[in-house]
Amino acid sequence: MMLTGDENIVDIDFSVQWQVDPARVRDYVFNLQNPDGTVRLVAESAMREVIGRRNIQTILTVDRAAIEAEVKQLMQDTLNHYGAGTEVILVQLLKVDPPLQVIDAFRDVQAARQDQDRVRNEAETYASRVVPEARGEATRITQGAEAYRDRLIAEARGASSRFTQVYDEYRKAPDVTRERMFLETMERVLGGADKILLDQNGGSGVVPYLPLSELQRRPQPTNTQGSGR
Repeated sequence: MMLTGDENIVDIDFSVQWQVDPARVRDYVFNLQNPDGTVRLVAESAMREVIGRRNIQTILTVDRAAIEAEVKQLMQDTLNHYGAGTEVILVQLLKVDPPLQVIDAFRDVQAARQDQDRVRNEAETYASRVVPEARGEATRITQGAEAYRDRLIAEARGASSRFTQVYDEYRKAPDVTRERMFLETMERVLGGADKILLDQNGGSGVVPYLPLSELQRRPQPTNTQGSGR
């Protein structure tokens, strides 16, 4: 049972494989009174130090290989400092779990964190899709508004230019320009309307309320053959 860097408790089983260093057999024989016990205590001390620098989340998931390598190096440095004449071959984590009393709650926390990561990833994916679409739509609306503005300005400038040209012509010949404008206006107004033209001299006998326009629209009678009596 060891305390992690974020003040959680973790239950660890691990094994250490070691051997006598062939180049330092004398140190092994004369410097250590209890080689097995010394290696065991150094291994436990090194593991507690390494675990105490990490939080429980990384210990249980991604840091196992790094923990094994770090403990192996720390053990070897300590044993060399003692002149133990031993060589650490392998450190292997066999089991890393929360305490049995809280393992169910810890697994619930782990599941909640996984759900949190999943939801966050989904939200980031949605944002990465929606934000460019929104920016594209904003750009399209902006470009449409700018085109509408430019069109209105161009139309206003064209109307202003036409008015200025008409006014310049009117100043040169007011009577002719007024008559031309009158004729053009009457052409636009009466161009699509039904018209009946009467001679001012010969049309005095026409009944004022005679619907001449309706007479023009009346269909022509068709010849039909009736049955004889």
